[in-house]
Amino acid sequence: MKTILLIEDNDLIRENTAEILELAGYHVLTAENGKIGVEKALASRPDLVICDIMMPVLDGYGVLNIFNQNPQLAGIPFIFLTAKTERSDMRKGMELGADDYLTKPFDEAELLSAVTGRLNRFKHLKPEYDLQSESGLNEFLDDARAVGNLESLSADRKVHTVRKKQEIYSEGDEPTRLYFVKAGRVKTVKTTAGGKELITGLYNAGEFFGYMALLEQTKHGDSAVAVDDSELVYIPKDDFTQLLLRNPEVGQQFIRLLAGRVNEREQQLLGMAYNSIRRRVADVLLRMHEQPAAEGAAVIQLSRDDMAAVVGTAPESLIRTLSEFKHDGLIELTNKTIRVLQPDKLRRSNW
Repeated sequence: MKTILLIEDNDLIRENTAEILELAGYHVLTAENGKIGVEKALASRPDLVICDIMMPVLDGYGVLNIFNQNPQLAGIPFIFLTAKTERSDMRKGMELGADDYLTKPFDEAELLSAVTGRLNRFKHLKPEYDLQSESGLNEFLDDARAVGNLESLSADRKVHTVRKKQEIYSEGDEPTRLYFVKAGRVKTVKTTAGGKELITGLYNAGEFFGYMALLEQTKHGDSAVAVDDSELVYIPKDDFTQLLLRNPEVGQQFIRLLAGRVNEREQQLLGMAYNSIRRRVADVLLRMHEQPAAEGAAVIQLSRDDMAAVVGTAPESLIRTLSEFKHDGLIELTNKTIRVLQPDKLRRSNW
């Protein structure tokens, strides 16, 4: 049963509205002013809020501001209820993030239609999206646009072509957007004072990148460069930020992605500190071999310089180690590709 929080200072309107909602099968919490309403929402998170604007103690605008700023309450569908019909008041409510507006007096059909419409739209966001596929991205963006009323998420879904070796952003840049790789590959790189590169991430088709700085609200900690000719989809920072604030489910998606990347980077650093070069090269080969990429996933196509930067060693040391693996029959080498022939043996080997 869905829970609706009704915040209304007029006793008669509050009681009548609550009765209609209860008869329609909703569990209703009531509050006679904004302060009490916020306290009840914090004690028991509602699925939707119907809130009068002109109230004592704390008005409807104040309530919505608190909801937007509190992570526990952000993302709850919010319907304003008011006797005022001036366009300026409606505009102010929508700018603050209200999802709908009901003008008093209203009839039962209007009320239930607004409630049903809001709840139906907000249930579209699912706990999981297949963000590794283009269809999953489009589904995510379509649902996010509908739920968050963020038209530019789809309007800005233009594909941008980036040439091989072209820099997408630099270390220290302010983040301006989220990136999705539609085709090709992108690497993120940190460069030492001596000019040595360390690849901190490789992103294939179907993956997001650039979200670390957006989630942490910091400047980019590395640079992003196209490994191949690539196609990228840009999602503006403001739209992405609003979406995270309004919809906790979407935020959880990117927190999981961030946590996965942080863990991967920690393992990379631990490997560099304690593992032999052979073990580090083997780990990188296995990780790339097992990536759920598209056609030809078993074939690793990465320059020796880039692979050395992932491993954290000199290209000469990498080439020597790959030659040893080839001699042992663990991999197949060509000038441009590597194929892992015996992944289990490579994994079990004690270097």
